Amino acid sequence: MPGFSTRAVHAGQAFDPLTGAVIPPVYQTSTFVQEHVGGLRSGYEYARGTNPTRDALQTLIADLEGGRHGMSFATGLAAEDAVLRGLLRPGDHVLMGDDVYGGTHRLANQILAPWGVELSTVDMSELDGVAAAMRPHTRMVWVETPSNPLMKISDIAALAELGHARDCVVVVDNTFATPALQRPLEFGADVVVHSATKYLGGHSDVLGGLVVTDDDRLAEQVGFLQYAAGAVSAPWEVFLTIRGIKTLSLRMQRHSDNAEAVAQALMGHSAVETVFYPGLEEHPGHEVAAAQMSRFSGMVSFALRGGAETARAFAESTSVFQLAESLGGVESLVNYPAQMTHASVRGTELEVPDNVIRLSVGIEDETDLVADVLLAADTAEDITG
Repeated sequence: MPGFSTRAVHAGQAFDPLTGAVIPPVYQTSTFVQEHVGGLRSGYEYARGTNPTRDALQTLIADLEGGRHGMSFATGLAAEDAVLRGLLRPGDHVLMGDDVYGGTHRLANQILAPWGVELSTVDMSELDGVAAAMRPHTRMVWVETPSNPLMKISDIAALAELGHARDCVVVVDNTFATPALQRPLEFGADVVVHSATKYLGGHSDVLGGLVVTDDDRLAEQVGFLQYAAGAVSAPWEVFLTIRGIKTLSLRMQRHSDNAEAVAQALMGHSAVETVFYPGLEEHPGHEVAAAQMSRFSGMVSFALRGGAETARAFAESTSVFQLAESLGGVESLVNYPAQMTHASVRGTELEVPDNVIRLSVGIEDETDLVADVLLAADTAEDITG
């Protein structure tokens, strides 16, 4: 089998046979002319159901994650919604990590729970706690590793074994790691989800979500929601995502290099209480991360000694790192989770401490990024005393 980088460039991307164009065309169409009633050309009928551009991305992400079925959606949350509603029914119980993306928890807690799905959360890095939190009607274990924003690491293989013993579907959100660094299906997960808006697209110019599975039954159930509810990705967004994935392997190496340097620099600053980065040997999940990831990605979080005031001052003092939500683009971003990405989970067990900052470390020059965070830490420390 060709290597990852080769497949990232070529899987699902055969040149156009009509013109020889290296990049397949974008099929910006809503419908397809039939040869006769029921006579579809290559199976294409209506773009909500199938579209050649979307098929290319679905083939590509399935190949990279090591599954047989890929599905593309308009956003990451649309992909998650299709997995949750496609695989769960009222009365089922879903067990999530206690440090998942705030939008994921909001979706389950405020939309699925009123429908009748029970939700509870647990620290997925503690296997005994996960086992104790399982219920007779638990049907899904939802894992983020690394988690958002505290970078907790969960043992995918151990959780898959535990979940399967209880007849649960094990879903892994692989957004932070991407298949360039971690492939959950290889460790026994049943379903992988992505916000393609992040590292896969990689340029902060597209929204998208992806689902991959190797299970025919699960693919049929999620695929039905994709078609029937219709939250599919549009052709141009698909094109941008494919374009981003072609350089994914290179970008993830640079993101990881820069994040490691930033994490090390922050470790030595007097204003910093704790750095959350699985690439650090001090991180409690480092050994598990090293066993299931090839590198440690570009996300770094840290807690500041001065509390909320110092954290806000840091977030508003950087220059190379830009204050914005989202992550995974080539540019570096700084985020204050308590009032930005995770504001929706305030008052819940997922509430993020107000002294935590999350960095999405981009691909700029390492020396500029390190200097920026150290200067911001100095400034925040001076402002708040």
